[in-house]
Amino acid sequence: MSKRLHIIGGGMAGSEAAWQAAQMGVPVVLHEMRPTVGTFAHQTGHFAEMVCSNSFRSDDDERNAVGLLHWEMGAANGLIMEMARAHRLPAGGALAVDRTAFAEAITARLMEHPLIAAEYDEITLLPTEGNWIVATGPLTSDALAQSVKAETGTDNLSFFDAIAPIVYTESVDMSVAWMQSRYDKGETEAEQTAYINCPMDRDQYYAFIAALLAADKTEFHEDETAEYFNGCLPIEVMAERGPETLRFGPMKPVGLTNPHTGVKPYAVVQLRRDNKLGTLYNIVGFQTKMKYGAQVSVFKMIPGLNEASFARLGGIHRNTFINSPRLLDAQMRLKSRPNIRFAGQVTGVEGYVESAAMGLLAGRMAAAEILGHQIPPPPPETAMGALITHITGGAEAKTFQPMNVNFGLFPPINAKSGRKGRKDRYKAYTDRAKESFVAWLATM
Repeated sequence: MSKRLHIIGGGMAGSEAAWQAAQMGVPVVLHEMRPTVGTFAHQTGHFAEMVCSNSFRSDDDERNAVGLLHWEMGAANGLIMEMARAHRLPAGGALAVDRTAFAEAITARLMEHPLIAAEYDEITLLPTEGNWIVATGPLTSDALAQSVKAETGTDNLSFFDAIAPIVYTESVDMSVAWMQSRYDKGETEAEQTAYINCPMDRDQYYAFIAALLAADKTEFHEDETAEYFNGCLPIEVMAERGPETLRFGPMKPVGLTNPHTGVKPYAVVQLRRDNKLGTLYNIVGFQTKMKYGAQVSVFKMIPGLNEASFARLGGIHRNTFINSPRLLDAQMRLKSRPNIRFAGQVTGVEGYVESAAMGLLAGRMAAAEILGHQIPPPPPETAMGALITHITGGAEAKTFQPMNVNFGLFPPINAKSGRKGRKDRYKAYTDRAKESFVAWLATM
């Protein structure tokens, strides 16, 4: 028991933590309640199943913070990044994957590892003995969530995440829609088919906004006081902020010209390829809390989707996270129970990549402790270091909220460096981060 690591949750963070610990020679038991106990969002029992977007966002490791995080995870031999690149789909500058092939590959690699075993059971209480990582993510079971709340005093630290719908490609009317990456990014034919664009003129756009606002929505219980995460707002919530909000957000028409008419649309709905076969596309940025019947009616107002068939409709789920700056130490251990670490979205990071990165660190730190030594956190100048610093003390506990990785979390670049433009400044951040991260890895 003392030399074995137990991980609760087989999502991005749990899968990466298991891989990292096992690669360091520590036996791992990965506890996953699916498929014995399902959730409304998951469709399989595979590890690392993607339930929201199929994108890991920007893959630009020179001028984008999440792209830098991709690079760091690759440099640290991260399983999630290895499999993402092995199953990537054309998506312009983004790293999108075939979600089914990706999850199947992760599951196979973990189960092939001689030091990893899986137990498909629901853990309902925080363990009192042994070495544990809690990586249960946004869909933590009610019983375990209550145990975490009882131990940590976390009551209302939660927010809502929404899921975008997925359309069968064959049901899209391509006499109206067309395939093109924004600004014609991507040189190959495959890259040019990464996105399907559905154009709207002014009247169609405002009729669509009116229908969004009038549609039946999922109502929350009186005691559900959580906020939405700004990076994953339902489209109808964005529409409530003003009729032009969506046209300057997920429905912006910039970089696109309708080849059927030669006219620049007033607004565009983009669909991004969701699997390698190209048989599924998800509606980009169209997270929603509309009821299912309303979704079908409203989305069929989109030109090109009038006869659309949906492989999955949108949904909304509650995401609970702990007040990490108050509760965790620099090694991601629960201060009140140091045999337990937390990793992934439950720590207050937001996004697939950020969750996996915190799993990578928790797995390495836990394995090192079991082996009798300690790994220092990565330097704060790195993307991983900026995130772990933020959740373990860099953020104000009183106002702590979930956060994507961004350059605002990094120590500022010295203005005397002579890099004044934003692109040059971001390049300076990533150059410094890579040098620091390589040096940190060399100490392992």
